[in-house]
Amino acid sequence: MDKEKGIYSRIQDYIYDSSVDLKERTFMVFSGAVLVALFLAVPFGLIMQEPASATISTIVGAVFFTLYVLYAYTQKRIKQAKIIISVILIFIFLPAMFFTNGGVEGGAPIWLVLGTFYIALILEGKFKTAMFISEAVVMIATWLFGYYHPEYITQYSTWGNYFDTLAAFFIVSGIIGILVTFQIKLYRKEEEHKNVERLFTQTATALVSAIDAKDKYTHGHSARVAEYSRKIAELAGKSSAECDEIYYVALLHDVGKIGVPEHIINKNGRLTDEEYAAIKGHSAMGAEILKDITVYPYLSIGAHFHHERFDGKGYPDGLKGTDIPEIARIISVADAYDAMTSSRSYREPIPQQQVREELVECAGTQFDPKFANIMIHLIDEDTKYKMKEKDVLHQPTIDDVLTVHDYRDDVSTGIHITPHTVTINIKVSPAEKGSTPKPAMILFDSLDGRYHDNPKEIADLLYFEYCEIGFDGKVTVTGARKAEMRELDFEGSGMRPGRYRIEACRFKDHTLIRITGGDKTYGIEGKTYETIIAMPDSARYSYIGFTGENCSISDMTIERDPEMIDESYIPRIAEEISFIDGPEGDIPNIQIDDYRSASTIGVPIKENMSISFHTKSLPTARLVWHCPTCVIFSSDDGTVGGKNYKEFGLMRLDGETWKSGNDSECTLLVDRHDFDGWDAWKKANKEGYDCTVNFERNGNVIVASTENKGISVKSTTEVKVETDEIYVALSGDQIALTDIRVIDK
Repeated sequence: MDKEKGIYSRIQDYIYDSSVDLKERTFMVFSGAVLVALFLAVPFGLIMQEPASATISTIVGAVFFTLYVLYAYTQKRIKQAKIIISVILIFIFLPAMFFTNGGVEGGAPIWLVLGTFYIALILEGKFKTAMFISEAVVMIATWLFGYYHPEYITQYSTWGNYFDTLAAFFIVSGIIGILVTFQIKLYRKEEEHKNVERLFTQTATALVSAIDAKDKYTHGHSARVAEYSRKIAELAGKSSAECDEIYYVALLHDVGKIGVPEHIINKNGRLTDEEYAAIKGHSAMGAEILKDITVYPYLSIGAHFHHERFDGKGYPDGLKGTDIPEIARIISVADAYDAMTSSRSYREPIPQQQVREELVECAGTQFDPKFANIMIHLIDEDTKYKMKEKDVLHQPTIDDVLTVHDYRDDVSTGIHITPHTVTINIKVSPAEKGSTPKPAMILFDSLDGRYHDNPKEIADLLYFEYCEIGFDGKVTVTGARKAEMRELDFEGSGMRPGRYRIEACRFKDHTLIRITGGDKTYGIEGKTYETIIAMPDSARYSYIGFTGENCSISDMTIERDPEMIDESYIPRIAEEISFIDGPEGDIPNIQIDDYRSASTIGVPIKENMSISFHTKSLPTARLVWHCPTCVIFSSDDGTVGGKNYKEFGLMRLDGETWKSGNDSECTLLVDRHDFDGWDAWKKANKEGYDCTVNFERNGNVIVASTENKGISVKSTTEVKVETDEIYVALSGDQIALTDIRVIDK
């Protein structure tokens, strides 16, 4: 009896386990009910004296169905099983029931209801619609055929047909009853679970808010770390339930700070040894606070271990490598990222590019390389820099009114200029009554896309100014090679006084800025000025920041043209600066000014081959990943981004790899022997060196390997889709590749 109770208890636990997919649980409940129905159908068939072949078929079908469902459950192929069973149900089972159970006069119409319930509850998406249509077509065709050819239908006596209909009614009603009861109970339990989860979330959030409130520089820190941790977990292949678990652990990772004195947390100067020890104590204190929450036993793990380092130099226990719980290794990366991209009492947020470099350099020492690599990938995807503290933008944005009294005493956040023409509409008015507005724009580059005049920030954020353009047509050149302005026929017909339209675009090392508008009230005639700026190179970025003197700039709108300009759009006023004048090999030399902004043609990967080339980073290169990248892909024309393009993976020479989508699986081995550090690595790339990448292909498995300046990289890419040809192309970021040769071995 106890054994049966144990089995029943396990079934109950599975049915109401919210961590298991709802459709999966519904499928298993339905399958169990149908199995009971199939075995019950055997004695009913004997009572009706159906042919022995029909009884044997029912038994065989029931046994097969039982074994297949068990196989699907144990092998985790339920998604596949749902499709196969639905096809068997619609195209085999229901027609067979119709012809062997008295047709319309028997129980077949009732069995049809079972098929409809299966489709409604188990299937989803377009396949669900397709199966509804298929069921209708199959049953109409079956009934029409049965009507015109009744000789193919196994008829019972009137009593037999009546009994069959009654049996079908009770069996199908029982199955539907079980399913409806399951759904009702499930709904109630889901609501209870949601209420508990909602209460826990609100309580945890309130507690976290109380903790964050102690530190005026970490508002929202815990919530952001929780979101970043969830994203890392998702890309690491964790289940939905595991991702939720990691989210809550990360949300409460700093709960121990509630016991740290506020004057220590908010101290501006250097901490004493005693104060630093108090800060470090928040890990153990957090674990102590959370340890008694037995419903969520994993909460204390994140609090206790999130400051451990992968190299064993962390605290509180000095754990190393995979001895550190995985949850803590994930939170460690997310926590460090948010700390670097948020304001602190002693510094502004660190630019995202520098944060990325820090993650690259500290992978394998401070951070687990696997999760650091995922965070780096998230940074690469965050092209609009949304992963940051929300209130770090202290400079005016397009939603603000920019008021400038003295010359350049305020400058707007930079607007990125690209080959997609950006059109900016603004309103300009005096900052003070009676003053004459003198609006202007600054064309510049910096790591954070903002104007800087502080010498330290200029150095740290690599601020570089090209020129200043006044709305009166005056141009002051600072760092640009050359600038030419011309006055065009006025194109501002219909523009109101004080309104201006700015159009800006860039192609390689040339930028075009066109200003249209004016205001006669202040002696500014309506005019159109077009300025072409030749920048020092193609690798730097360019931003427009609005400023001026005695002016107020408001009502800003920004629109970006989806179409890219080509080289002919901006007349060249200075020669193009090229860094690829060296010798040329089998493939044309290539200069890559921005991350993967250009690629070589694709080379079909053979069983044993190599690609050799000379690489040299551009003068503007400053980061670890300003180095070559090998891109493994397929496309119809063998070009990156070509028709039917599929990217399977990339290998960068600094030791990073990534795969794209679900079409491939990539593994990476990196060995840094005789490695002199990242500063030496960047210096070597600046000086240039010869490189050889070796490729081995065995079917759809490609192994790429290379060794340069103390870094040995071996990347294995397994392509999981059928493709006629697999190619490799060279790309990178701020590099020049010359003398590219393909060597067959």
